[in-house]
Amino acid sequence: MSISRIVHSCLVTLTIGLMPLSSGPAASEERLDIVATTGMVADTLHQIGGDHISIRNLMGPGVDPHLYRQTRSDIAAMTRADAIFWNGLYLEAQLEEFLFRLSEHRPVFALGEAVPEDQRLSHEDYSDQYDPHIWMDPQRWRYVAEAARDALIELDPEHREDYQANAEDFLTQLDRLDEYARKTLSSVPESSQILVTAHDAFGYLGDAYGYDVLGIQGFSTESEAGLARIENLVDLLVERQISAIFIESSVPRRNIEALIEGAASQGHDVSVGGELFSDAMGPAGTYEGTYIGMIDHNVTYITRALGGEAPAHGLNAKLADDAEDNQ
Repeated sequence: MSISRIVHSCLVTLTIGLMPLSSGPAASEERLDIVATTGMVADTLHQIGGDHISIRNLMGPGVDPHLYRQTRSDIAAMTRADAIFWNGLYLEAQLEEFLFRLSEHRPVFALGEAVPEDQRLSHEDYSDQYDPHIWMDPQRWRYVAEAARDALIELDPEHREDYQANAEDFLTQLDRLDEYARKTLSSVPESSQILVTAHDAFGYLGDAYGYDVLGIQGFSTESEAGLARIENLVDLLVERQISAIFIESSVPRRNIEALIEGAASQGHDVSVGGELFSDAMGPAGTYEGTYIGMIDHNVTYITRALGGEAPAHGLNAKLADDAEDNQ
């Protein structure tokens, strides 16, 4: 273990020891004070918890959860919260040590680990690790919603019926979203059903809807994109005559630009088919800043950019006007 990691570990332990912990779940007339790591987890909790919970989301739009480190204000919020919810499956890699230690004092729920192991995608290099980007498949995300519901009931049994009713409504929305994704993505010509993005965050989407998915980087943005990888992808773009590739809201676009330039050097034009939401949702207060809106945006942009048929404003006619440009 490096000296910096040892120092960080000691500081985490010391900080948890010094921070005053809350006395437990909120009283019945109060809202549960919850901290969520990612926007996807936070929005799911919001949909199910409604007015009975108050949520602080640590990672907002454009934030990369693979690289995120907790700030002192994050630590204060988590040590005082009634519960902390995170994705798990090594998504929040830099937070894991802190959350494991905090779980000895506070209720901590890794919702992504509710997805059964036989429905997780394995890491090609590490047999004991899984692709953490489970939110890309609404049907797998159902397990997360159900786990969130059960955790809220455990924390606040008095509002069990509300949590159950809200969860049922959200699960219905997930089924509708899945049906839309299946129909629209299948309208893309089969030869064009290949998704090239900045990092390998869309594997579950590809697995659910029959697309080949290729990321310049691996599951984590910590991995480096080698020259050979970029050259191989350029050759694939030219060979398959792929005309659109995608940037991501939380990942720098320099590697995507390298692909476009490489294809151009071989006489093949490739354009950016749009910006997809991978590890973070859109701005708070927007449709794309909700889980349903995030996936609707991705599915609609991918479909239209690759030559399929989808309404410009998506499933619920709420996507921003610039969706019309991705046709």
